[in-house]
Amino acid sequence: MDIRQLKYFIAVARFNSFTRAADHLYVTQPTISKMIKNLETELGVQLFDRSRKQLILTDAGRTVLEQAQTIDKAFNHLKIELDDLLGLEKGHIRIGLPPIMDAERFLRVLGEFHDLYPSITFQLIEHGTKKIEEDVLHDRLDVGVTSLPTEEEAFHYFPFMQESLRVVFPRKHPLSYRKQVSLSELEDEAFILFNKDFALNDLIMNACKDIGFLPRVVSESTQWDFIGKLIANGLGISILPYSVSTLLKEDVHTAKLVNPTIEWDLAVIWRKDHYLSYAAKAWIEFTHKRLLLSDENSDSSLLDE
Repeated sequence: MDIRQLKYFIAVARFNSFTRAADHLYVTQPTISKMIKNLETELGVQLFDRSRKQLILTDAGRTVLEQAQTIDKAFNHLKIELDDLLGLEKGHIRIGLPPIMDAERFLRVLGEFHDLYPSITFQLIEHGTKKIEEDVLHDRLDVGVTSLPTEEEAFHYFPFMQESLRVVFPRKHPLSYRKQVSLSELEDEAFILFNKDFALNDLIMNACKDIGFLPRVVSESTQWDFIGKLIANGLGISILPYSVSTLLKEDVHTAKLVNPTIEWDLAVIWRKDHYLSYAAKAWIEFTHKRLLLSDENSDSSLLDE
């Protein structure tokens, strides 16, 4: 038995599919099938029930999976600690970014860090902020960008951006001449929102409920540029962060949302009480200083908590 067999087994159990696991691991399906079969022969147990349409773990498979995940995590931590022994000459950082943000400033800082430490590699994964928090919590990401408030019991964080939300109309909309629009004036509108993986969805829905109406959502998306196209073609309106609304290239009109004004706060998060690689620590410190360079009261010892 070797660590690769266990990694393949964990992937098949995660995806309930040899094909999807093989795609995820960039190997062929016969390779992963043979590896699992060898593992079953070596252990003397059947790990999967293959008699059904969907692959199901056997009782033995669930027991092996629990131990395999523990071994895999220990092995990954071993590699991280060995990387730490080499200082910042090696390392890999997994970062979650929501596609709803204007990432130019953030990526510029990432480029500056790469210039200093070119041997450190990055994996940038786009997800909604809820999924990012889940992945950081379960060690699938080292750090992530999410919207506040976040679970302070689970995460360390530092905020780096705050902005107001804007209403985005088609150009021919009756309210398109306005500079400000109250939320109550949108009660009868068709809304186009980010889907429920995004905390922004909750923020908007709750604000509407607080003043007495439930938005009529006609479409949801994970991409701000697609939302812009839907608005421009007259399918509805949306409420977006200011920086995102300025990126829209379509013929739309934006107005400040008032009564209430809704603020959208972004923060970098990482898990509390969890091992963090030296590379990830260095990146957090560097990014915190660069993003908050103008803040004289910024805390430079976040990782000492």
